[in-house]
Amino acid sequence: MAAHRKSRQSPLGGQAVRTAATLALASAATATLFEGSGQAAPRPTTAEVKAKVDRLYEEAEVATERYNGAKEKSDEARAAFDRLRDEAARRTDRLNTARAALGSMAAAQYRSGGLDPAVRLALTSDPDQYLERAALAEKAGNRQAVAVGAVRRELAALRQLRDESAGRLTALRGHEAELRRQKAAVIGKLTAARTLLSRLTAEERARYEAAAASGNRSGTAAGTGATSTPAVRADRSSGGERGPVTAPNSRAAAAISFARAQLGKPYVWGATGPSAYDCSGLTQASWRAAGVSLPRTTYTQINAGQRVSRSQLAPGDLVFFYSGISHVGLYIGGGQMIHAPRPGAPIRVAPIDEMPFAGATRVG
Repeated sequence: MAAHRKSRQSPLGGQAVRTAATLALASAATATLFEGSGQAAPRPTTAEVKAKVDRLYEEAEVATERYNGAKEKSDEARAAFDRLRDEAARRTDRLNTARAALGSMAAAQYRSGGLDPAVRLALTSDPDQYLERAALAEKAGNRQAVAVGAVRRELAALRQLRDESAGRLTALRGHEAELRRQKAAVIGKLTAARTLLSRLTAEERARYEAAAASGNRSGTAAGTGATSTPAVRADRSSGGERGPVTAPNSRAAAAISFARAQLGKPYVWGATGPSAYDCSGLTQASWRAAGVSLPRTTYTQINAGQRVSRSQLAPGDLVFFYSGISHVGLYIGGGQMIHAPRPGAPIRVAPIDEMPFAGATRVG
């Protein structure tokens, strides 16, 4: 009887083959996963986040100054439109009065029968009395002509006012649309900056705040006293020598004194005080306290006085930064200024070297 041999199974057959295939697929997937994760962008450093946030704040400040300019134009257009509307209301009242007077004359003429004067003269029994009444009627006719002329003038004036008001209203709506665009731009930049900062750990956020505040602590400590003629340190034009000097005049002293009193108040974009300011709002309010009216925006304030070089800076001068003239501070001497820096950073004393210098203007 022939011997039957048991068939030999392959070591990779059956369940073993399926298990091996599963492991191989898992291994491939794991390798792909690690390769993909290896290509992920590295986490930005605190310095990189600070650079991005600073750029966003600078762009937000550019948009803020554009917003301020659009708001100023919008306010002016609104005031002009309101003046025209008030004048139209006054003209309408005068027109109604003139129409009422004209109506009274027409009613009186109707009651008199409206007969031809020659007919009335022929029918009267007292010619002298008639002639006297005719003279009065002629005067009444003159008054009626004057009343008609008044009505015509008021109607013409009202048409002109309505045409002008329509133009002002169109301009106002354009300024308001620009205001909304710039407001959206500011909010977008600030939101992006806050999003970046929210990704930092507590330790990284502390390092960021320390880096943002570097160079300001000594200035802030030096700028807390307020006097009527503040003694400050100013760069001298000869060789940059520094020494204690007072503000060059009473107006500059008053502007600096006001700015010192705002130290620690928050920066709020578009704000002009008294509880918060943006950069140009602070300088405008400071010089207003000294009796000098400045325009609202940085790019108009730089042309509000005499341009001075950096070596000629004196306390009270306006100092401007960035190529777009998007930031301004009030110079107080010693290479220091008082300014409203950005959201989250209160009004403080800071060195003018902390931002790209763009120019300076002397006012007052």
